[in-house]
Amino acid sequence: MATINLRGPGISPASKSDAAGGRLSSAKNLTGSPQFGYEFINSSKKQRVRKSVNSIAVKSMKIVGQSQEPALSTNGPVFLSSESSLSPPQISADAQRKTKIVCTIGPSTSSREMIWKLAETGMNVARLNMSHGDHASHKKTIDLVKEYNAQFNEKVISIMLDTKGPEVRSGDVPKPIFLQEGQEFNFTITRGVSTNDTVSVNYDDFINDVEPGDILLVDGGMMSLGVKSKTKDLVKCEVIDGGELKSRRHLNVRGKSATLPSITDKDWEDIKFGVDNQVDFYAVSFVKNAQVVFELKDYLKRCNADIRVIVKIESADSIVNLPSILAASDGAMVARGDLGAELPIEEVPILQEDIIIRCQNLQKPVIVATNMLESMIDHPTPTRAEVSDISIAVRQGSDAIMLSGETAHGKFPLKAVKVMHTVALRTESSSNNLVPLARKSAKKSHMGEIFGYHAATIANTIGTPIIVFTRTGSMAVILSHYRPFSTIFAFTSVKRVQQRLMLYHGVMPIYMEFSDDAEETFSRALNILVDKSLVKEGQYVTLVQSGAQPIWRQESTHHIQVRMVQG
Repeated sequence: MATINLRGPGISPASKSDAAGGRLSSAKNLTGSPQFGYEFINSSKKQRVRKSVNSIAVKSMKIVGQSQEPALSTNGPVFLSSESSLSPPQISADAQRKTKIVCTIGPSTSSREMIWKLAETGMNVARLNMSHGDHASHKKTIDLVKEYNAQFNEKVISIMLDTKGPEVRSGDVPKPIFLQEGQEFNFTITRGVSTNDTVSVNYDDFINDVEPGDILLVDGGMMSLGVKSKTKDLVKCEVIDGGELKSRRHLNVRGKSATLPSITDKDWEDIKFGVDNQVDFYAVSFVKNAQVVFELKDYLKRCNADIRVIVKIESADSIVNLPSILAASDGAMVARGDLGAELPIEEVPILQEDIIIRCQNLQKPVIVATNMLESMIDHPTPTRAEVSDISIAVRQGSDAIMLSGETAHGKFPLKAVKVMHTVALRTESSSNNLVPLARKSAKKSHMGEIFGYHAATIANTIGTPIIVFTRTGSMAVILSHYRPFSTIFAFTSVKRVQQRLMLYHGVMPIYMEFSDDAEETFSRALNILVDKSLVKEGQYVTLVQSGAQPIWRQESTHHIQVRMVQG
């Protein structure tokens, strides 16, 4: 039998709360509060649905006319008068940013001091780019992040290992070669060649992958060359857009993917390094099909490793196989650099939105990456286009936005994080940034989704934050999918779940041991939130208990309670 209870504050008793700290109110504390209740009982023998409603005045809640529609705000519904409809909404000092920030760690930010400062400025996920650095330097970063995490229960930084993938790169050159428009220039598969008109490439099948008429892009389009002809070991080109060719530059063929395997021998070594050091996510480069994901997940299963697989959508092949790749994965990254090199650049914004929508429908996190604040590598302020780019990704519903060179080797890494934080928070506070809940529906056959949908609806209606208790993270993920206006405080007794949840939109995961007494656990959670000034006394909160793995009952149970925080 699966039982689901939805109880208003006047229905759910809290007789043990006084002994546990008195943060939760009982029915006698809430005279004048709304009461409502639902009970769903499913069994093989009977089905019963009961509904009771008792509508009474609610203290401290403003009643507005039916004709006035609430704006969607991260802090609850905001009612705008005709005079103020164009005024910027007020962002409260304690507003929580919902869109997460991924920061790439590199020479500019690899010290203990900088990792601490990044975390306090707004970093939620630390990214290790395996295209640079060695295992020793990345191990140092992992240890520093874990040291930071060990100091807090309510703060955590996730660790993402980003594989290098099958990159095609030019060889080393003693000094930069300046390429001019119309100049003939060659690439050879013979190693060690570097002259004014010819350099090596690191990939023997490069000859077979290109044909006359193809366009070669250097570093995602910083330079471009047209293929004129080829021999058994040489590709002859004409420079279309010139520039300085430096050592080990990334090469793409527009509209084509290299025939290299998605996971190289180096990648497997890095993946094992990630298993040994218990990273939280892999970002897998140049995923061409779902089989790549299955192969990696089988390996992780054999290693008994709880690491989630984020696929990087950055090749022409990945777009062709997008539905099956996303279905196999645990989330996606829109890697716009190589995606815009292999496909026409005007397709990238359309694909970005499409991938975000697909991930939302699958309840999987999605990251938007590449060039978000590129100018801040060298300058202390962003371009206006970059600010708009961040805002668009937030409005589209991305779970996270990413900084690469800006924090890895840029001159202003902390300012870049601050800009990203400020723009995301401001965008989230606007009236149009979220998809209305009515446009999303719960799967009727999935009890957890039905409950998540209604929990988000209740929280939105009465303007409360959500507090969820979960051991697997599943209910927090479902709630994130429905994008409630307020923060989802996800209490979990599993550290790995806490770290994993940090990537999800709107979820603030908090580690806390659960006791056998539900009321005592509820009260202790409220104490933590009040002590950290995350909720206030007198504020209503929506408590959600996940039922995928029952915490306080023998049977699988979902239940929601709306309560007032008491002093």
